Amino acid sequence: MIFYICLLSQISFAQKSDSTKAFQIALGTEIILYSSTIYVLNDLWYKDYPKSSFHWINDNSNWLQMDKVGHATTAYQVGMLGKDLMKWVGVGEKKALWYGGLYGAFFLTSIEVLDGFSKEWGASWGDLIANSCGTIVFIGQELLWKEQRIQLKYNFKPSKYAKYRPDLLGSNFLQQSLKDYNGQVYWLSFNINDFKKTSLPKWLNIAIGYGADGMYNGNPYEEGAFREFYASLDINLRKIKTDKKFLDKALKIISFIKVPMPTLKLSQNKLNFYLLHYGQ
Repeated sequence: MIFYICLLSQISFAQKSDSTKAFQIALGTEIILYSSTIYVLNDLWYKDYPKSSFHWINDNSNWLQMDKVGHATTAYQVGMLGKDLMKWVGVGEKKALWYGGLYGAFFLTSIEVLDGFSKEWGASWGDLIANSCGTIVFIGQELLWKEQRIQLKYNFKPSKYAKYRPDLLGSNFLQQSLKDYNGQVYWLSFNINDFKKTSLPKWLNIAIGYGADGMYNGNPYEEGAFREFYASLDINLRKIKTDKKFLDKALKIISFIKVPMPTLKLSQNKLNFYLLHYGQ
């Protein structure tokens, strides 16, 4: 989320570049975004925990795999916006795809290094695999269809658990949006028109979501933790066009958010309907 806020602040600067300096401007902007985001993440996540020598952990069973889905979604979205930034300043399609599209994997691999030097956590092969999967989903669709027919998206609403474990789940909204998997839902969002023409609007998507609840510490044997599944409608903000270029770009930046819409939720063998659903 921090990445998207920083990127929005850089748009007007990036638009001023000429074609001969486009790549340098785009790359420089991404370096600034990368450095700023790593600094903020270190302040939010790592500064209160002791450091250690670099080490690996196996956390593939933790958090009911919500963290792995989160890694894939973040790599996907950051890669997509990395390409967007390259294109906005005039970089060619091929270079924009590879330099921008791989940005998500590069960014998250750096975070994995920080994890590896933290005594509290450790570098995870599962995270690296998830990062790669998110990048492959983005670049693969660009190579296959030259567009993103299936988007990985996210939404969040603070859960009731964070107040009991603020050290682990976050003590404020921004920390919780990153750490508290109880309040997060990850989505596959797609439009039927991209596969078979229908009378449905091009911006109206169908979304399938995954979440989990009841988690205080992420232990795979944690009593009371359970998975949740969702089916919903969504709005593809990238398909909405306005007469303002800046607004079009802003809509692309916030398109990682799944828009609140009517939703079915399957939780603990119970099916519930919500007229307007957001988060858990």
